[in-house]
Amino acid sequence: MLSLNFTPFPSLSTPRFQLRALALIDTSDVFSLRSDPRVNQFLDRPIATTEADALQFIEMIQGGIANNKWIYWVITSKNDDRLIGTIGLWHIVPELGEAEIGYELQADYFGKGIMQEVLPEVIRYAQEQLQLKRIAALPAIGNERSIKLLERNRFTIDDALRARLEKEDDLANMLVYSLIVP
Repeated sequence: MLSLNFTPFPSLSTPRFQLRALALIDTSDVFSLRSDPRVNQFLDRPIATTEADALQFIEMIQGGIANNKWIYWVITSKNDDRLIGTIGLWHIVPELGEAEIGYELQADYFGKGIMQEVLPEVIRYAQEQLQLKRIAALPAIGNERSIKLLERNRFTIDDALRARLEKEDDLANMLVYSLIVP
C-alpha cells in the first residue's frame, strides 16, 4: 500500500515551467481561472463568483495537501511566478495504487503545448515517488483538446474502471481514461 507524504511540498520543473504549491498570493488568479466560462466549459463544478470563493478553494486544497489526501500544483512560467494553470492528483486510493489526474489552464494559454510539457512530469512523479499503478482521467465528452492530450500520453479508454466508478458517480457526460503505469 502507498504511503503518502507531501511534506516538504514536491516542487517540479520542466524546461519552460515550474510546478509549485498553491499560495494565498494566487487568490486573484484562482478566481480568474475558476470564474472564466471558457475554462469551465467542460468542468462540472460551480463557477466562482467572488474572490472569497477562490480563497475558500485555496484553503481546501492546502488542507488536503497537509493531510496527504491529494497533491495539487500551480503551473507557472520560469520567467514569471503567476499562475497560468494547475494540475493535481485527486481521489488517491493507496490500497489500489490509483489516483485521478485533473488539470486546467487560463484561457489565454490554451493550445500552447503547456500541458503536453507538464503532464509527463507529473506522471513521472506519480510513478517514481508515489508508485502509482494507475492514473485515471475523466475528460468531458467533447473536450477534444483534453482527450488528445491524454491519448498522446498513452491514456486509453478504460471500460472496467468506468463500470467501477459509475457505482459511485454520475459519469453520463464523461469519458473514463486510464494510464497503467509500468
